Amino acid sequence: MGEVAWRGFLERWSAEWADAWDPEQSPGERDREALRERWLGSPGADEARMAAVEERLGCRLPPSYRAFLEVSDGWRHAGGFVSVLAGTGEIRWSEDVAGLGQALREELDEDSPREEVLAAAVWERALRLDVESDATYVVMGPDDVDAAGEWAVYVWAGWRAAPPERYGSFREFMEAMHREFHCLESGRSGASFVNDTTREQDAAVEEARLAALSGRYERAEAALEEALAYGRPRARGLYDQIRRLTGHTYAADFDRLAFDPVYAPELLAVLAADHVRDSWKDDAAWTGLFRGAGEAVRELGGSLLGQVRDGTYRYTAEGPFGRAVEEAREQARWGRTDEAWRILRAALPLWRPLGPEHLAPVGLLADPFLGQVCGIPERGRELLATPRAGETGDVPVPAADVDPPGLAWLADADDGELGAGYRFVLVEGVRPDELPELLGAEGVSGLRGPQSRFEALFRAGRGAGPGAAEASEATEAGHWEDRAVAAAVGLAGEGWSFVFDGRPQPFNAQRFVSPAVVASGGAFDEGSASVGGGGAVAGGRGGRRAVVVWSSPAARPGRPGVFHLSVARGGEERYAFTVRGGETTERRGAVPEPLDPDRFFGRGGTGEAGLLDAVAGEFGVGLPRFALTRGRAYTLTTRSWTRPPEPGEPMAVLRFVRSRGSARDA
Repeated sequence: MGEVAWRGFLERWSAEWADAWDPEQSPGERDREALRERWLGSPGADEARMAAVEERLGCRLPPSYRAFLEVSDGWRHAGGFVSVLAGTGEIRWSEDVAGLGQALREELDEDSPREEVLAAAVWERALRLDVESDATYVVMGPDDVDAAGEWAVYVWAGWRAAPPERYGSFREFMEAMHREFHCLESGRSGASFVNDTTREQDAAVEEARLAALSGRYERAEAALEEALAYGRPRARGLYDQIRRLTGHTYAADFDRLAFDPVYAPELLAVLAADHVRDSWKDDAAWTGLFRGAGEAVRELGGSLLGQVRDGTYRYTAEGPFGRAVEEAREQARWGRTDEAWRILRAALPLWRPLGPEHLAPVGLLADPFLGQVCGIPERGRELLATPRAGETGDVPVPAADVDPPGLAWLADADDGELGAGYRFVLVEGVRPDELPELLGAEGVSGLRGPQSRFEALFRAGRGAGPGAAEASEATEAGHWEDRAVAAAVGLAGEGWSFVFDGRPQPFNAQRFVSPAVVASGGAFDEGSASVGGGGAVAGGRGGRRAVVVWSSPAARPGRPGVFHLSVARGGEERYAFTVRGGETTERRGAVPEPLDPDRFFGRGGTGEAGLLDAVAGEFGVGLPRFALTRGRAYTLTTRSWTRPPEPGEPMAVLRFVRSRGSARDA
């Protein structure tokens, strides 16, 4: 920024400051002069004065600070917390300002990044720029210099409880202080604070809104971020919608827009979902958000919080996009998140905003099913990059699917995803909501949820939440029983449903009873067995098919890993085998050649992953990795996977009782 640019910038700033002065406030002597002259600076330093200060300091001043001094030898009210900024007469070297240099140096180690090393060096010896301030320190030093010779400026205020802020040059620092002045004054004066800068920023906000709707969200985000720094009132609500969909939730609260009756039904639902997810917060934090809000909005907030908490909230929209939302939800509720996203993706151009401050269907994030579909940042970015609301633009590259095909991914899943081992039942020709009747424990009348795997296990263990009582009863059932208390259910492909348990007990070959037999029982109506809105289920005569897979990893020496497969049809087992430690230890019926375990566990075989891939191909099935490991699903408590012990058959039972007594009492 040369002399001409500096003069125009500083004159505009000075005029804006003078026009914003509160006439009821009595100015000090220096402010009185600045108001009269409409100038926050001083006369510029001539070359002789510049040479003298550089000789005194023993260095040439960086270019943008030097150019500034030629226009104004010092400055008043740099932002909101520096009353006087140094000119040639006040600038001086300072050693370890506020002890920060030593503090930063003590935190360094051999792995510290270059930026931290430079920051410590600058604070240890730097030129001090703040003369009068509200406990705010401003320095620049020759240790942090760019290719143009600009010295970085660092600002630190202990009361902010934040690390020092860095600016690449004095020019960048002054531009930031001008934005800070605007932000503070906009908050103080509100709509009465109007000048050329505010008008330019408000026009930029409107341009950003249109850019966002046409899919140019990155350009819009940058413009809104700048407008937000200037304190423009529309910027926050628009900016936070973009941030939410790109996965940045911290402090993205939509500002006052969330309490506007037009947008509140959607935006408050998103905030309610945050509150429920952050379970450590009590409801006082929620009610505190509504200070100053109208009674109708407060009631709406309470209603939305209840719906989100009990899982009944559903995002809705008008017109064709709303119909696509319903169709997508039907897919997502049974784990088919990729299919759901494809439906939403195709309908996005048809979405219409609730009003001029609405950029995207962010309410999808609060939906218990569609939130997991759209909450992936890559999909959020694709949504934002899609032209909508009647705007035109380039169609974005589709985000990748999150679910791998088939079943082989189960062999690669780690304990953090599933726990130790897994087991599942695949049932042909029934809907997922019919599974409790086939495979549910006694007394189970329907599905629980939707809930994440963690929520399902936590509620089952604590006896909390809908349906938890029956899960608790399952844990107190006969000691011989092995029920899956939080088994997820969903669609496993065209015409197939699944029950999946990602944390089973070790496989007990002696007392195992395959659920495939009971699951396959009953008539199979090839013409009407439609699942999840699909067409007729493919199959053959002889009743429906059911497939059971159980994988138990090796736990210790002497207990090798186990893989079991059993297939039934029409209530009769057709074939089954068990592989233990890589050897087939049991085989019943005529196992189809593509599923022969010796092909996979023998020398050169592809092991468990290869066999799972073959099962997927044989039956045309797959399991949704995302829904089972990171998403939300309906759950049920299954009947036991083991039979009761026979007379005389030994069985050990361990019971652990929590005691409040001391070790001496034990």
